[in-house]
Amino acid sequence: VIGADPYAWGGHMTMERGSMASLDSTLRKGPPDTWRQPELPEVIAMLNYRLDPVKTNAAAFLQHLTFKNDKIKSEVRRLRGIPALVSLLDHPNKEVHHSACGALKNISYGRDQDNKITIKKCDGVPALVRLLRKTQNQDLTDTITGTLWNLSSHDSVKMEIVDHALHALADEVIVPHSGWERGSNGGEESCKPRHLEWETALTNTAGCLRNVSSERSEARRKLRECTGLVDSLMYIVQSQINRKDVDNKLVENCVCLLRNLSYQVHREIPGSERFAETVVLNQGPPPANKGGCFGSRKGKGKRDGDDGSGDQIDIPKRTTPAKGYELLFQPEVVRVYTSLLRESKNPSVLEAAAGAIQNLCAGRWTYGRYIRATVRLEKGLPMIAELLAHGNDRVVRAMSGALRNLAIDNRNCELLGLHAVPPLVANLPGGQNQSGRALSEETVVSVLSTLTEVLGNSLDAAKTLRASQGIERLVLINKDGKRSDREVRGAGQVLQLVWAHKELRRLLEKDGWKKSDFMVNLNPSTGTTNGPSTRTNGTYEDTTTPLLDRGECVNRKFRLKINVMFSSPCLLSEAYSTLDQRERRHTLDETTDTLPVL
Repeated sequence: VIGADPYAWGGHMTMERGSMASLDSTLRKGPPDTWRQPELPEVIAMLNYRLDPVKTNAAAFLQHLTFKNDKIKSEVRRLRGIPALVSLLDHPNKEVHHSACGALKNISYGRDQDNKITIKKCDGVPALVRLLRKTQNQDLTDTITGTLWNLSSHDSVKMEIVDHALHALADEVIVPHSGWERGSNGGEESCKPRHLEWETALTNTAGCLRNVSSERSEARRKLRECTGLVDSLMYIVQSQINRKDVDNKLVENCVCLLRNLSYQVHREIPGSERFAETVVLNQGPPPANKGGCFGSRKGKGKRDGDDGSGDQIDIPKRTTPAKGYELLFQPEVVRVYTSLLRESKNPSVLEAAAGAIQNLCAGRWTYGRYIRATVRLEKGLPMIAELLAHGNDRVVRAMSGALRNLAIDNRNCELLGLHAVPPLVANLPGGQNQSGRALSEETVVSVLSTLTEVLGNSLDAAKTLRASQGIERLVLINKDGKRSDREVRGAGQVLQLVWAHKELRRLLEKDGWKKSDFMVNLNPSTGTTNGPSTRTNGTYEDTTTPLLDRGECVNRKFRLKINVMFSSPCLLSEAYSTLDQRERRHTLDETTDTLPVL
């Protein structure tokens, strides 16, 4: 009897006496009343039995056997059970395809990639799509989308899902169950979070699309252009923000998917050349009201000089509402991401929101300029700067990357030079305020790159760096001998910017620093390296970076000259964007079930 959970069997399944007699002849050996558990080859053979109840129970038994048992999953594959299960997805009997889909969900869960590949080779994705399009059953929809989420973690299956399942997932799950179509009609009723009744299917689908969106530009293009997809994702996230429920897996998957769809958006959207700006436009008002735009992440009141009156930017009004992929880069989307930064405690949500801002601010394009200014006007700069103190390495890296691209705007750079330097310095190795945090090489390099952008040619920012004990930490990285070349190059770049200020040199010498402390020596260390390092690959730069005076070049040209010296792609002054490439290998769990009676 099928209980509340259609994939949990608690008792005998009703069937006609003929099928029982057929099972008797298969499973009984010895005395008439003696039953035995069937061997795995027998169970797989039953998948092709002529009676539907036998097929149902065999598939259900496989679902039970494969629960958290990788060895059995591999045996099912070796005995060609996967093709038999895939063929049952097209069976007209709902009990049969329910059980077969549950078994495939378990088999596709795990790190054995051969199971996923085998399901793909058996045309499992198109079969799952056909079943998704014809079913109206919520529990079966949950299982189908969960299986697709499991499959989507393998690179070879991602484009198969994009090509064969994308429109079905949008048409059958995301669009109809998000509430977006009802919400777009207006009215009080439309504000109700109707999507929550389908939360599992929506979470699975968003997780699946999150995985495939990290595959290649073609996949992102097809997702962006899928009718109603971006609109529905935005609607789900906004409705969850309104409910102040932003830390669940559904929001995480949706925001990570939006972040991936924002990756390289300035290059990949149709007609992107219309928005290109061939000249670097560091637009922003003159550096006035220096105390403005910074305050507490949770603060709601305004401080002196914080009304933004000097920070306005003229953004052209649209004649028609934005829709589809256009929603990804409208300045209004900044409020969605800043709301998440303000309210969320989920590190993955925080990382994705900052990553989306970073992506949208990358590139020399019109909307990037608008969004850099809008983040400032929405008080996003202090939120991001405050989150540099987060305990999660990936969150710190995401905040640093966002600030780096935001600092391309002159006004942002001025504000960040005054207020964001101390929290950036606090994330560098060394010092007494590390709180036991050990940040990865990637994160340290990101912080150093952001400091380079923020310091620019600002004497005040350089003074703030000195007052924050930044010189000590940078010199330590330079002379430690255990840091990677990328970290040493990044630290040297910042030290060069500081030494270039002639006005500071007397103070620096008074602090006990010498000119040689600001020279970056990349000779190999005699000691062993600690952690990832390009010094271990047998190639070294046996030169010392020369020191430059401020008069030789200014601001961005100066940084570019240093970058050329260092030949470090990760530190070029061009804005960069980020992609969530971490696989979500599995759904939240496999489907467990009570042993069916055969």
